[in-house]
Amino acid sequence: MRLKSLLVILALALGLAACANDETEPETPELELIEATPLAADVASEPAPTAEVIGDETALEEEESGDDAGAGELVTLPPVDPLATTGNIVTAGSSTVYPLSERIAARFENEGYSGIITIDSIGSGAGFERFCVAGETDIANASRPINESEIESCRAIGREPLEFRVGTDALAVVVSRANEFLEDATLEELAAIFSTAQQWSDVRPGWPAENILRYSPGTDSGTFDYFVEAVFDEDEEPILSAANLELSEDDNVLVQGVQGSPYAVAYFGYAYYVENQDTLKVVSIEGVEPSGANVENGSYPLARPLFIYSSANIMQEKLQVADFINFYLTYVNEEVLDVGYFPASEEALNAARQTYLDALAP
Repeated sequence: MRLKSLLVILALALGLAACANDETEPETPELELIEATPLAADVASEPAPTAEVIGDETALEEEESGDDAGAGELVTLPPVDPLATTGNIVTAGSSTVYPLSERIAARFENEGYSGIITIDSIGSGAGFERFCVAGETDIANASRPINESEIESCRAIGREPLEFRVGTDALAVVVSRANEFLEDATLEELAAIFSTAQQWSDVRPGWPAENILRYSPGTDSGTFDYFVEAVFDEDEEPILSAANLELSEDDNVLVQGVQGSPYAVAYFGYAYYVENQDTLKVVSIEGVEPSGANVENGSYPLARPLFIYSSANIMQEKLQVADFINFYLTYVNEEVLDVGYFPASEEALNAARQTYLDALAP
């Protein structure tokens, strides 16, 4: 019996051992998985591929954020308190920039400035002469960039001119609302209208056989310079030789001339059309009308930048001038559309603000 019992116990032991072996078989893949895990971790932690992926994503994010910063963030200027600004300011120049400068000056005064701001509308060329030759003004308003001879004149009296872009003008070609035939003109037709054509029918046979009455800004005007450049390839002789031409530095004289006849035509800054659009009609050029969208996308062929100029030594010696330019560049985009012009690009306004900061840097 004892032998049989021992045999039974031995058989049970062997069976349990076999079961135990069967239960440990699934542990083999677990051991393999445990051995494989460090390998997978090693692959995932290899510096080359990991750095490459993260680096590319980081670079892209930085590039995108850099683009956004350049396009969407304006350079900020230190705040100006008009109440604390003392001393007078003298400006002169473009009749086109005049209403914008007048608006900014009025806001400056409304917010507390108690000095006197003089703004003379005499044309860009005459404005540069006062600023660069006579040295009589603190700021020159201009509807064209300063030219080399004017820069030399400025330097001769110790002024290095600094340019500040303040807006964009769409030069408007206008007729009376009584004019029922002129809606659009090509640049070639516009050149004929303001030079060799005697009657409207000389431009298009279907137009009236009536004399063309021409009104143009004077030769000191940046508007005149721009029109000659854009329409006559910088040759002013054709327009100055035209019959029935009246020149004036006062845009209101041009407005009144067009209002007086359905056969009159003029060109001037868009703001003067906006101010008188109840009696005037704007003409499309090359099938494109002047508008904010068409100026922005570059399709309107008679758009141009607007500027004010000063110098670092004036701004440093007359802090009221620096304050006014700061105020101008800070708030111009809040006023420019209401005046009748269009904002400068953020890039141009940033450049102007940086020029201001550089001029006053210690």
